[in-house]
Amino acid sequence: MQRSRTRQKRKKRKFLSIILLIILVIGAIFAFRLYSSFNNALDNIVNKSALEKSDKREKEVSLENKEAFTVLLLGVDEREGDKGRSDTMLLMSVNGKENSVEMLSIPRDTRVNIAGKNKKDKINHAYAFGGVDMSAKTVEEFLDIPVDYYVEMNMDGFKDLVDAVGGVTVDNPFAFSYGGESFKQGTIHLNGEEALQYTRMRKEDPKGDFGRQARQRQVIEGILDKGASMQSLWKYNDILGALKSNMQTNVSVDEMMDIQKHYAGARNNMKQEQIEGTGQKIDGVYYYLVPDEERDRVSSIFKDHLNLQ
Repeated sequence: MQRSRTRQKRKKRKFLSIILLIILVIGAIFAFRLYSSFNNALDNIVNKSALEKSDKREKEVSLENKEAFTVLLLGVDEREGDKGRSDTMLLMSVNGKENSVEMLSIPRDTRVNIAGKNKKDKINHAYAFGGVDMSAKTVEEFLDIPVDYYVEMNMDGFKDLVDAVGGVTVDNPFAFSYGGESFKQGTIHLNGEEALQYTRMRKEDPKGDFGRQARQRQVIEGILDKGASMQSLWKYNDILGALKSNMQTNVSVDEMMDIQKHYAGARNNMKQEQIEGTGQKIDGVYYYLVPDEERDRVSSIFKDHLNLQ
């Protein structure tokens, strides 16, 4: 009787070992396919040449050592027969040692010196003049900090990414309608088209462009939360498809892996900064004017976070 029980236990352990081995093999195959898919997708996504190395860095950032870096997110409003404008400019500094993120949405009408053009204009026009590199160099000159990485997203394709992660849930502070969509006050779930319109409205917002920036942050955080979940692993083909069609970046797959490994906790500690200014018309054109002392204040916040002071 005792020998029979012992044999049964051995068979059970052997069976469990086989099941575990099968699970590990399937997991390894899935991980390999996922990594391969990332590499294949990045053939169309990665464009290192779009952004020249910043002259505000003495040496390259070490992701393995969790050194702080910056990312400029450009949401581009592309138009037929036109290069388009950067409808959204979001600057983020990520500090792996502090596990924190500083975010700044730069108002599109901000009047700045356009790098390489030696002229004052709206900051979102830099993209039309010289693409990603001129946008980044203009931001660098404006805030006196380096732009290490960029992510360029077609705003119309932004909705594809939201749909790929299964939509996002946000807390809407007030009811409004925009772009044919209606948004009630309170917790709402948005599909891609709804999220696009939710982040575009600004004129009806009591806080103007700052209210729009807050809604952009809600949707971005929603995408990050959904994208980081285990459930999204089964949707990776949809997510990669949305990225492949609508995004460019200079972050390689290996750098993405390093960021995920060393900076993952930072997304749970995100702080949004605001840059204060006043609206004014100059020669009949509306601009957002930022005083030098306010620009220096925001610059100092990012320099501290990047350990550049």
